[in-house]
Amino acid sequence: MAALDIAMEGSAMHRRGFLAAGGVALTAFVNQWDAAEAEPLHRAAEGSRLSQVLLGSLQHTTDHLRTMDATAGSGTLKTLGDKHLSFLKHLAQDTSYDEATGRQLAAIIADTATQTGWFAFDSGDRDGTLGYLYAALRAAKASGDVRLGAGALSYIAIYGYSTGAPSRAVTAAQRAREAVGNLGTPALEAMLLTRQARGHAKLGERQSALAALGRAAELCAQGRSDRDPHWLYWINEGEIHGQAASCYLDLGDPRRAAESFSEAMKALNPGDQRTKGLFLSRAATAHTAQGDLEAGCAVAHEALDLAEHLQSARFNEHVQTMLDQLSAMDQSPHAQGVLERAIAMQGNGSRS
Repeated sequence: MAALDIAMEGSAMHRRGFLAAGGVALTAFVNQWDAAEAEPLHRAAEGSRLSQVLLGSLQHTTDHLRTMDATAGSGTLKTLGDKHLSFLKHLAQDTSYDEATGRQLAAIIADTATQTGWFAFDSGDRDGTLGYLYAALRAAKASGDVRLGAGALSYIAIYGYSTGAPSRAVTAAQRAREAVGNLGTPALEAMLLTRQARGHAKLGERQSALAALGRAAELCAQGRSDRDPHWLYWINEGEIHGQAASCYLDLGDPRRAAESFSEAMKALNPGDQRTKGLFLSRAATAHTAQGDLEAGCAVAHEALDLAEHLQSARFNEHVQTMLDQLSAMDQSPHAQGVLERAIAMQGNGSRS
């Protein structure tokens, strides 16, 4: 509850404290999240009885927010996530339930805190992100479901490789893999391996990145097991290809990156519009970097098609990187067409 208070209502000073803690403190937290005991979550004496029907509805709300994010971007979802977390916190403190029900409630809190942390990150609130993910880890411990802890760690990994700390991404992903290694969850392990690979690629560790990607592809090919979490519905061959392509781009291999992005587009989940946009913007960068400006600009227009309706600060950053690259080639009519369209979109308020 204290961790949720800091994430949702803490001062900017408290939130920045998570960032100021530095790599040593972050690594210690990542390594100890499932070792430090959590107080059993149960209230048997006071308040209305928490029902299974309500718990199911609360999980459905979290699932719906997750789907909204994948389809249209984070937009205003952080505010909705905060309101949902506030209600969950109220239930934890003011209703009665046994320990088994309390664990179910803690699991929903962990899932919702992880998603809200992601909404914060995708909307550009980097200072607020880690507070939610730390709270998610504590709730995951209270729930007894290490898969939820692994999910939170996977987003800490994204935070690491996206903010100049790729070694922390590798540490978080490896720690998560250790926690779930004996559960028989191939989809979950495949996802974690892609996060680890991204960290290795940012560090320039080509062989380690490729080894992680190869193992991820093998696990993905096995298919989902009944132990894989329901919230990890989006892992498929397209996601693996897309993450491999992003690694190739970071490793300075734009040709293989472009090829892998092309494969990703063939197999990506149709509803994952933000992921598609991220892959398209990076694919445009890959095509242009290998000298195929016409192909790069064609893909850039596809990325701008999505930018007209997606609400994602993270996607906008990738689009801007793509445009910055093309601005150095503005003598080309292909590049001019993309740049002029982007300017017109900004004038119309299509891009945030």
